[in-house]
Amino acid sequence: MNTKLARIADKAKKDRSIRFTSLAHLLTPEFLLETWRQMNRKGASGVDGETTKEFERDLGTRVKQLHARLKARQYRPLPVRRVEIPKGNGKTRPLGIPTVEDRLLQRAVARILSAIYEQDFLKCSYGFRPGRNPHQALRALRGHLVGGKVRHVYEADIRGYFNHINHDWLRKMVAHRIADPVIMSLIGKWLRAGVMQDGVVIHVHEGSPQGGPISPVLANIYLHYVLDLWFEKKFKTWCQGEAYLTRFADDFAVCFQYKRDAERLDHILKKRMKKFNLELAPEKTRMLRFGRFAREEMAKYSKKPETFEFLGFKHVCGTDQNGKTAIVRIPSKKSCRKFLDSTHEWLKRHLHWKRRDQQRQLASRLRGFYQYFALHHCLPKLYWIYGEILRQWRKALRRRSQRHRMFWSYLRSRDWFQLPQPKLLHPTV
Repeated sequence: MNTKLARIADKAKKDRSIRFTSLAHLLTPEFLLETWRQMNRKGASGVDGETTKEFERDLGTRVKQLHARLKARQYRPLPVRRVEIPKGNGKTRPLGIPTVEDRLLQRAVARILSAIYEQDFLKCSYGFRPGRNPHQALRALRGHLVGGKVRHVYEADIRGYFNHINHDWLRKMVAHRIADPVIMSLIGKWLRAGVMQDGVVIHVHEGSPQGGPISPVLANIYLHYVLDLWFEKKFKTWCQGEAYLTRFADDFAVCFQYKRDAERLDHILKKRMKKFNLELAPEKTRMLRFGRFAREEMAKYSKKPETFEFLGFKHVCGTDQNGKTAIVRIPSKKSCRKFLDSTHEWLKRHLHWKRRDQQRQLASRLRGFYQYFALHHCLPKLYWIYGEILRQWRKALRRRSQRHRMFWSYLRSRDWFQLPQPKLLHPTV
């Protein structure tokens, strides 16, 4: 971390009530160049059509010009470019892509905000944070289910979270720690920049478009005050038993010892979300009996415990090799379907690529899937995915010609048809 940022982080950690009044001086050309080296430079272009390669050709001059406009208070962000990416089930998620210059400045400010707010964010939050990832959230959730007295789980998802963040509330929350007028002005400009879709600029009064480097930090700050802090400091004092929150971005699960505590959360949380312009998605929000005691308790009624999904995994109350209760996590049907659909579409668009090139691309896709999902109990499902990809590829190869020789007996002996097989990659998660 930059030395100045480290000092700010240390100061924020020592005094949780301090408000930082002078931060804009950190946005020097040197700081911006350092930020540029940390950025993902493969992103798409914004509304001006400029690519990262074009911006980088004269990087030093462009950074100095940006810094000069900042000092003169002449910086004006352009609207973000709206694109829709598939979510599965025919649904799409809107992304807002800022220009390269705006991304650079947003990333620089995001570094400053993260240095301060990382000292405030709670352990139950895992999304969009340095040094934290989904596997850590899954490990924490499993620890609560196995090590605690958990009997009930409340799973929830916030409907269209990024699109409904209230700007007034967000500014008040950021102002708890940030009193620098330049930084506050920049955040306000990005929130009000608007969205360009089909050549028309739409000005919005709520939401923080996904796609910009500043959005994840602002989204975490918002839910830190709306949910995390409120749950840990206030709601848990009302609970009669154990209660644990695990949140990744806008997806969260809460573990309870007693059902009445879970029912109380469901009643109060809906009102609290409404106060901050948010709404829980009813189809993804429910309460169920789950945990190491659930299997025995449900067996009394000749029933099996319900299952729930979190971060792409289906959680099941199962048993280990010794017959003891274990939390089994396998890739959810939605995650598998989404991956197979994307691979099928890729093969249709690249039907006539050379076989070796297809092999490299499919191998890369499979490794990425394994890298996330190769947990305990997942290997049977991963082998099924492996077989489905081979079948998709064979079917695509057979479409090339009516006089093909693409029979299994022939393909299995070809080295160009070999793809990586799954193996356990995360034994401790």
